[in-house]
Amino acid sequence: MEDSYSATKTRSGRPGWSVIFRHPLRRDARGKPGLKIRRGLNTTDDAQADELVGQLNVLLGDQSWWSADRRGDAERKLAPQIVSAFFDGIEAGRVDAARLRDARIPLPGSDDGYARVLLVGTTGAGKTTLLRHLIGSSHENDRFPSTSTAKTTISDTEIVTAEGPFAAAVTFMSEFEVRAHIDECIEAACLAATEGQPDAKVATALLTHREQRFRLSYLLGEWDSDAEIDDDEDFSFDTVLPAAGGPEEDDSVTDTERRSNSERLETYVSRVRALAGEINKQNAADLGLLSDQKSPDDKAAWLELYSDRLFDSEEFARLALDIRDEIEGRFDLLDEGSLERSATGWPIMWTFESVDRDAFLRQVRWFSSNHFRQFGRLLTPLVDGIRVRGPLRPAPKELHVADKLVLLDGQGLGHTVESVSSISTRVTKRFAEVDLIVLVDSSQQPMQAAPLALLRAAGSAGYADKIALAFSHFDQVKGDNLQTTGQKRAHVMASVGNAVAGLRQLLGAPVAAALERRLEERVFMFGALDREIGDIPGGVLKEMRRLLVLLQSAAEPEAPAEAAPIYAIGGLELALRDAVESFLRPWEARLGLIYRDGIRTEHWTRIKALSRRFANAWSDEYDNLRPASDLIGRLQEEISRWLDSPAGWTRVPTDEDERMAALNPVRSGVFNALHELVKARLADQHRSDWMNAYTYSGYGSGSRRAGEIRRIYEDTAPPISSAMKPQARAFLTEVVGIVKSAVEKSGGHFEVTKAA
Repeated sequence: MEDSYSATKTRSGRPGWSVIFRHPLRRDARGKPGLKIRRGLNTTDDAQADELVGQLNVLLGDQSWWSADRRGDAERKLAPQIVSAFFDGIEAGRVDAARLRDARIPLPGSDDGYARVLLVGTTGAGKTTLLRHLIGSSHENDRFPSTSTAKTTISDTEIVTAEGPFAAAVTFMSEFEVRAHIDECIEAACLAATEGQPDAKVATALLTHREQRFRLSYLLGEWDSDAEIDDDEDFSFDTVLPAAGGPEEDDSVTDTERRSNSERLETYVSRVRALAGEINKQNAADLGLLSDQKSPDDKAAWLELYSDRLFDSEEFARLALDIRDEIEGRFDLLDEGSLERSATGWPIMWTFESVDRDAFLRQVRWFSSNHFRQFGRLLTPLVDGIRVRGPLRPAPKELHVADKLVLLDGQGLGHTVESVSSISTRVTKRFAEVDLIVLVDSSQQPMQAAPLALLRAAGSAGYADKIALAFSHFDQVKGDNLQTTGQKRAHVMASVGNAVAGLRQLLGAPVAAALERRLEERVFMFGALDREIGDIPGGVLKEMRRLLVLLQSAAEPEAPAEAAPIYAIGGLELALRDAVESFLRPWEARLGLIYRDGIRTEHWTRIKALSRRFANAWSDEYDNLRPASDLIGRLQEEISRWLDSPAGWTRVPTDEDERMAALNPVRSGVFNALHELVKARLADQHRSDWMNAYTYSGYGSGSRRAGEIRRIYEDTAPPISSAMKPQARAFLTEVVGIVKSAVEKSGGHFEVTKAA
């Protein structure tokens, strides 16, 4: 990046002149100073625009102004819009979205008689469909929350059942995250163009992020690809579109809007092609064509240089800003509610209140819908969280048995074994906040990888007593040997038993047995949930009533166990040694540093994307790459098994239930503390190291990045042995301290020898 900075005036989609410049103190998505900024000057006069640009160049050209402390001086000398353009960005901090929602709609808890319930499950299993019935939402008339077999729930949805008017508080991704996602979408589109893909494929890369959660098509509209269908995509059967009608019909994007969106997308794709062609030409002059690269390292080096040149390109920055401005413009289409913005002008929260249910849901759907008729206006991909409060209860009166619930719905767990090796920390952090965890699974293929991973995490963390199972698609369980309801239920329950038995070695026999006992009491079978509530069979309604009774009863506090464990440190060091090994070795295989049977080497682009998220304090995971969750899980499982064998008791438990009631608070105390420990050691303390890993480029950069990440992991969780290094001893001391604190807070005792 150049050492000098300058601003120029420009015309964008906004009325009047704007100024565009690289900010010396704001970092881009790669962590480099010089984030491209464009701000309106609030003038159409050429001379006035030139004078304002000159004022900004004074700030950019003199480093003595590059401090938030100088804002007051600048306000006395310069125009307000120039002061705002430069200093707002310096002072902008990270927004706590959950706290913003709390300020508008607090989440009540057990002290208020409310039960907090977390719904989790495999993508497409039906958890959001079940949630619709629990809040009396019609599939046809309400369509809230949105459902699909694909990744639909991409943000946290929090529903508080209460009397009074309907209220909503919707918070959004930060401007930084949105711009980073846009950058990655443009980069993917440019690569598709460089590879010679047709316009439709280039547009697809631009409009759908690789993680499939950030979909620009919802905001900008769909690509009209009817004329570009390949022969192998020309199916003989007719495509069946969703039926017309429903609440989205009146709010559909008009034909005029659709044409305008389509023309704009064509312009974006054209600009992507031109940009890709220019960068490809530069790379070809230095390294040859991409198709000429023979080895994986040669290809990786070519693509790394290609990416660096893309991000340094002025056209890349302008295209990203144009898309960002177009996205922000979608907020101007909102006709109700109140919108709050950050210091830089980016929307951070929308609030709305109404006594009219239909009018309320009509507005909220702009932030939750995935309906194709509204593509081009939906704000769904930008949402971080939706909190709704109101008289939301099932339609049939016989189901009015739970009137104080907080229902939490989040992203699906994934489908495959690889996608659910660990549960996201976004999910596991909420275990401590809720009274019940309802795992929704499909009866057709019950207890596959995702549900097992959830049971594994919750059981080892001391939350086995919070688990309930809700099986959907029970009406689709068929077979010559499955003719009666009893036979079908036994078939599904056998899968539950087999699943828990398979976890026995990982969780330990006591935890597995506790899970099995609890799940025998808390399994619910649902079918025909895709129908309206009036068309659902009576037997399913009885199951729904039984579930609602359980949900409400979860608010009742449990009596604490009178017995408490006593521990000596013996064996804990060995358990932690095994935990560290079981974390480090698989990750060495994923990084391509060793071979390990059953674990594939991740593509270097995915590892780079992971490092980018850590570097920018954006997330601790990328897709199914979840090192923080992996480390927490392996430590927790080993500690949990160690906790199963205390040295003694303050009073011998009367039965197995009391024994688990005494041990589970210790497990959960450790689990919650491990989240903070891993965040500090893996993310916060290594931010600059993650940035170094991300910014490696050139030949062999993938190997250097993998080596750097391994060093981060080994410093975070150093190998433990009889001849361990000081940093390993310090790590061991921290974890032992966590265990000791959890034991003592639960009323137990922990004896630490001097050697520990």
